[in-house]
Amino acid sequence: MNLDLLGILGANLLSPAVLFFVLGCVATLVRSDLKFPEPLYTALTIYLLTAIGFKGGAAIADAGIGRVWLPAAAALLLGTLIPLWAYPILRWAGRLRPVDAAAIAAHYGSVSAVTYIAATNFLRQSGIAFEEYCAAFLAVMESPAIVVGVLLGRILASHETGTADLRSALRQSLHDALAGRSVLLLVGAMLIGYLSGKRGMEATSAFFVAPFQGILALFLLEMGMVAARRFGDLRQAGSFLLVFATAFPVANGFIGAAIGWGIGLSVGGTTLFAVLAASASYIAAPAAMRLALPEANPTLYLTSSLAVTFPFNLTLGLPLYALMARWWHGTP
Repeated sequence: MNLDLLGILGANLLSPAVLFFVLGCVATLVRSDLKFPEPLYTALTIYLLTAIGFKGGAAIADAGIGRVWLPAAAALLLGTLIPLWAYPILRWAGRLRPVDAAAIAAHYGSVSAVTYIAATNFLRQSGIAFEEYCAAFLAVMESPAIVVGVLLGRILASHETGTADLRSALRQSLHDALAGRSVLLLVGAMLIGYLSGKRGMEATSAFFVAPFQGILALFLLEMGMVAARRFGDLRQAGSFLLVFATAFPVANGFIGAAIGWGIGLSVGGTTLFAVLAASASYIAAPAAMRLALPEANPTLYLTSSLAVTFPFNLTLGLPLYALMARWWHGTP
């Protein structure tokens, strides 16, 4: 807890998670023939989402619903509101098309499971305790922003074309947000973990705990390659979007840290709340936008979330959000 800024930053940059991500970036930039088969990438994603959901559910069972419901409700509300203040910034300051502003806003209101996992690793390496049930916040923040973003995009598109089928838009957006792989696995595994409790955690620890760090390293190796492929799109994204993709997460992280402190989370829990507020989805949200808002430009929302925000959060953001949490708690 007495680490200074440079110490925290150095520890994070030299963590296996960040180093494997950098290795993936290097592999793409030097045009290596290293590639992950699509089924392997899918399997790694399924494992990580299931493991974090199951462990979170078991932690909720151990802590009790009484301790979880308030911060979970705050996370749900925050996830709903973030796209509503992201949209006007993107639309009028960034001068983006309404549908593009709505799609990007949905990405920044939703969350990144891998950033959350990297944050828990960072906290453990820094010796900072946190509430294990914070995985519940990840689950409840995944969907609301996607629904809000799709509705914004559909409503604005209907104004432009003179058609309005809001009932259909709501039905489709709810399905895309709630039946997607990420949400289904997180919520389903969390429910299983909650029902099976400590006994279930002990029975599955050899699979969900022991191999977790190695599988995460492989996944971040792949994510580094995917992110590096988007580096070439940075010029098309424009300078405004580059600034937005770094400044907006920091602002949301500060708000998230304030809320985490206000609802009584520990320094570690406050850090995770800030990380979730600052993260941007690059799995669930792109899939939903591709189906529900096909006219939105994927270069804009994928480049900002995956090529800018994700690397920023993984390298510099995590120590910054930890410092924010310590500042709110008055911890030196």
